[in-house]
Amino acid sequence: MSQLDALKKLSLVVADTGDLEAIRRYQPHDATTNPSLILKAFDLPGHQALIDETLDAVKREVGDPAAQVEQAVDRLSVAIGREIAELVPGRVSTEVPARLSFDRQASIEKAHQLIELYERHGVGRERILIKLASTWEGIRAAETLEREGIQCNLTLLFSDAQARACFDAGVHLVSPFVGRVTDWFKKETGQDYAPEQDPGVQFVQGVCRYASDFGYDTVVMGASFRTTGQILALAGCNRLTISPALLEELAASEGEVERKITDVGDATERLPALTEPEFRWGHNQDAMANDKLAEGIRRFADDQGKLEKLLAERLRG
Repeated sequence: MSQLDALKKLSLVVADTGDLEAIRRYQPHDATTNPSLILKAFDLPGHQALIDETLDAVKREVGDPAAQVEQAVDRLSVAIGREIAELVPGRVSTEVPARLSFDRQASIEKAHQLIELYERHGVGRERILIKLASTWEGIRAAETLEREGIQCNLTLLFSDAQARACFDAGVHLVSPFVGRVTDWFKKETGQDYAPEQDPGVQFVQGVCRYASDFGYDTVVMGASFRTTGQILALAGCNRLTISPALLEELAASEGEVERKITDVGDATERLPALTEPEFRWGHNQDAMANDKLAEGIRRFADDQGKLEKLLAERLRG
């Protein structure tokens, strides 16, 4: 048995890609899209007809050039998400633009627009997770959306304060990052880490433990892996989102996989919900989390800008 098949017995595997062929090959439970992954889709032959069809519809139906670009991003995200939804039994995560990370109301409005587009194309909201950055405003937007029956995936999660606030808000799923946490510590210390001592692995283990100890229903999905060792060190985590390259490594490796994360779930009481000042102070005290959240938002926004520029050029052409 491959390690990938063994891992699937312990955790739901999510494909961190918009590559339809990779999704067909590795048969994940869920998948995700974001501007970075959509940018890569422009180089994949399987997406060219879909891109052309989407842009032709935007040019026909939207007159204002600026509105065309925004509509093109949303419609292309949904078009790729719709195709992914036909291949996976679970959910497709679709991202609200990173530039809205500090605007609660604009994030809610964009989520409504994305869900409306999906439903117009026959994909119900029960198949979609709206992906938001784990800022205070993003978490509050998610809290409102969850109450409306729109479930969310809170990403760029690097601190205990972020995790606690997400649990308090009742969000469906959180994506604590592994590799980017480890990257920061390796840069600071100059050390390499075995999986058991890996700071990113230990951070996600702590998030899982907190959810279990206090009986939260929020799904924890380890994300941003650099090595298969990090992945296997989190076997048993609710979900693990994995790039095609690492899925390939796991599929090519034979062997059993030992459960590392166990959900006890016997909590009788919880800590009081974090206030905004407590959240901001707690997050502020974690230098790594501050650096990586800001950097992550900038990187996602940069890729959004590149995608918009590329779509603007295609629309003009």
